[in-house]
Amino acid sequence: MRLVLYSLLIILLGGCQAGKDQSAARPLREATASLYELQSKPFYHGVASGDPLSDRVIIWTRVTPDDSISSVDVTWELASTPEFDHIIKKGSIKTSPDKDYTVKVDVDGLNPGSYYYYRFSALDSRSPVGRTKTLPAGAVEMLKFAVVSCSNWQHGYFNAYDRVAEKEVDVVLHLGDYIYEYGIDNARNVDRRHLPEHEVVTLQDYRTRYSQYHLDVALRKMRQRHPLITIWDDHEVANNSYVEGAQNHQPEEGDYVARKAAARKAYYEWIPIREGGNHYRTFTFGNLAELVMLDERLAGKTKPAEGVDDPIYPQENRSMLGDRQLTWLEDKLDNASATWKVIGNQVMFSDFDRSAVSPRNPRNMDSWDGYPAEKQKVAQMIKDNNLNNVVFLTGDTHSSWAFEVVADPLKRNGQADYKPLAVEFGTTSVSSTNSNESMPDDSVIVREQAYLRSNPHLKYVNQRDHGYLVLTLSKNTAQVDWYFVGTILKPDTSETLAKSLRVDVNSNRLK
Repeated sequence: MRLVLYSLLIILLGGCQAGKDQSAARPLREATASLYELQSKPFYHGVASGDPLSDRVIIWTRVTPDDSISSVDVTWELASTPEFDHIIKKGSIKTSPDKDYTVKVDVDGLNPGSYYYYRFSALDSRSPVGRTKTLPAGAVEMLKFAVVSCSNWQHGYFNAYDRVAEKEVDVVLHLGDYIYEYGIDNARNVDRRHLPEHEVVTLQDYRTRYSQYHLDVALRKMRQRHPLITIWDDHEVANNSYVEGAQNHQPEEGDYVARKAAARKAYYEWIPIREGGNHYRTFTFGNLAELVMLDERLAGKTKPAEGVDDPIYPQENRSMLGDRQLTWLEDKLDNASATWKVIGNQVMFSDFDRSAVSPRNPRNMDSWDGYPAEKQKVAQMIKDNNLNNVVFLTGDTHSSWAFEVVADPLKRNGQADYKPLAVEFGTTSVSSTNSNESMPDDSVIVREQAYLRSNPHLKYVNQRDHGYLVLTLSKNTAQVDWYFVGTILKPDTSETLAKSLRVDVNSNRLK
């Protein structure tokens, strides 16, 4: 275990590649490891919180003993101040190798809209202090959500997480691709290589990959300061995953059901998410917002079509959500009394015609465009129920987008309907490869302009920059600010507010 930990520290601090020339790496390994252990041992992966409600929140840590032991006793405390001069809740819990030594506590009996501070103790040491916040209740004047997606360790540094940690937001929404399953690649000139070096398939593989990602300083900082609400996308299992398989799962990699179960278990061990129910779930922010987090991968998604000419493409029985989740979504939206209905959405919902750039692949078969029958059901549901102020928040594409969601903008039924029924905002990647990392910026800009011309309901696109977005909700407006970091090739503090758009209440029109 110690060798694995040291190897992870080498990657984190820019040393030699794990498993390569260990003798040359030893001086750096010993120096950095001893410094890091003095600061963090045995809580190398920090602390986190998530799935806040108005009266409770999950708090998380991971204890890393020097040697494998059957169980570890952990105590926890939650207080109203960072000095812990007034401890509100405390308790004890055991962890073990069965949980990969992770710890989760669902702390209840809390006050709405309140900050709390928490810490853990184990093996004669104390963890860093984390800060969290419960959801508000009653009348709420304003909310701020930071929205992130697509963080690939070996494609660059997680500078966006560092900037989010410094923002004052109510919660961080992570829309998936929290980790990537791939083995080592050379996509970027960055001294960060995946562990294990091969594609992750087994439970231990996934656990090691999560362990590596959570040694990242910026990710630990963001998790320590803000509560998270997360959903998985595909790379938490394998690229373009669905219920019965994935594009990046081959027969020689074993049983897909077993791989999916391993990926799911590791995710629930390492992410501060409430267990025991469906992955899709809702969060109520008083009278201002109802947040609906969807599962567009493992709950009901059927195999993607090969293309728009595939005979299965228009079939009614093909599904992104599955019947059960679709019925649940309609019920949640129809009964939501809050002003804004925010949908945490892994893949793009809006119609998006790519034929001007990719005539052979005019639609993305992995997105909602690949499931036109069910997408039309959702759009019709919004229209028929007269649902106002629906906001889709989307990850996956490594790009920034702003759409006015239109039921049939591309004249599939002979006559375009340009009356917007919702809006959709896409967040770019934290570090995963963007379009300009495979072609010059000028070429990407030409492509962006072609997309804007051929999709009149598309109001903004950027496929060149990394970062995150902040959604600010009030009684009268929803505003989105896209922040782009200066670089991902090294740790860096620079960022730019690149674009701001807003939608007024009951309008569905972007300004």
